[in-house]
Amino acid sequence: MFTGIVTALGTVSAVVPTGEERRMTIDAGRLRADDVAPGDSIAIDGVCLTVVAHQHGGLSFDVSGETLACTTLGERAPGDEVNLEAALLPTTRLGGHLVSGHVDGVGRVSGRRREGNSERFTIAVPPGLEKYIARKGSLCVNGVSLTVNAIAGREVELNIIPHTLEATNLSRLAAGTRVNIEVDIIARYLERLLQGGGGGSGE
Repeated sequence: MFTGIVTALGTVSAVVPTGEERRMTIDAGRLRADDVAPGDSIAIDGVCLTVVAHQHGGLSFDVSGETLACTTLGERAPGDEVNLEAALLPTTRLGGHLVSGHVDGVGRVSGRRREGNSERFTIAVPPGLEKYIARKGSLCVNGVSLTVNAIAGREVELNIIPHTLEATNLSRLAAGTRVNIEVDIIARYLERLLQGGGGGSGE
């Protein structure tokens, strides 16, 4: 589990195809790599991956074909910046919201404009995800916990403050950019409860 509070910006240093999968190595930046060991979970742009190797500040991960197909990690190349967060500890402050690191779909930035000192982003979420999103609720975009300012159909508006823009790769988003989306896990459990546990196909 994660909080959606990005710990550090990392830089992709290598991407090596391994059949239908890829071995991705990331320079961990300010992430305390000395506290990371093989087997640990790290969220990369909101995608929970397992550390398979750790050497000289570089963390390596095996990215499955399924993950490449369902997230934006297949688009990452050497030199790209990625948001990093280490897994939640029992003593960690929950500054964002509960995030699983299991991406629900890939959205697309449809607009960005200046609003005071902040930036107002409009993101189109994949069909079917809009029902899990509520005004003033939480949404995870590229691993960043954000508050929903407004939602109309599949269009979500998010106000991003200067600190978040500086500390994450959201500052590089532009119209047309694809982003990883994870909805609030509580909304998914509520849906399941309302269905009565009858197989997930209830109305």
